[in-house]
Amino acid sequence: MHQRSTESTSLDLGLSRLNKLAPAGYALGLHIRFASAHLMFQTYNREWIELYTSKGYMMCDPIVSWGFSSEGTVRWSALDFPDPHDVMGQARTFGLNYGVAVSHGPTSSRSIGGFARFDREFTDSEIDQIHETVRLLHKESTPPEDLTAAQRHALRLIANGSRHAEAAALLGISESALKARLRSARERLFARTTAEAIQRAQEYNLL
Repeated sequence: MHQRSTESTSLDLGLSRLNKLAPAGYALGLHIRFASAHLMFQTYNREWIELYTSKGYMMCDPIVSWGFSSEGTVRWSALDFPDPHDVMGQARTFGLNYGVAVSHGPTSSRSIGGFARFDREFTDSEIDQIHETVRLLHKESTPPEDLTAAQRHALRLIANGSRHAEAAALLGISESALKARLRSARERLFARTTAEAIQRAQEYNLL
């Protein structure tokens, strides 16, 4: 529990730092695997996020294309990737006028982010701070390689349709003890709900 609390604090501090460094918002996918991020954070204008998602722009976003082919940082103004749907131009209509892209990690589990300002280009110092923060967040949010036997058993029973009382009885523990195991599994998997924890555990072949 202490370790997970420390990880949560580190994540919160890192995200708070990014909020200050990117006043026009950002989108950051941590540990992207099979086109899905382990953790996703978006603080851009809500209308832009909804348009971007509804149009499926992630598949043709120059920032994402660059992020999977490169590591490091690049200002949006220096991106030299095809943009057939004018994603960057549409972003500017929502005030995302200047930005920097960051990519970090192996291609099998890469973290990619875009960070924006309304008013001017990011300075080299600001880019360095964003890059370092992304590296730290990538490290802190690394998906677990295993679960405890108790966590696995509890998740499996719930995944198979057992209610809390039934699962507790099958395990020979109290319902409160079962809930504690489920909570620890959620924390280890960075999941908000037990259903999300089960999904992630299945994706990582931990069950």
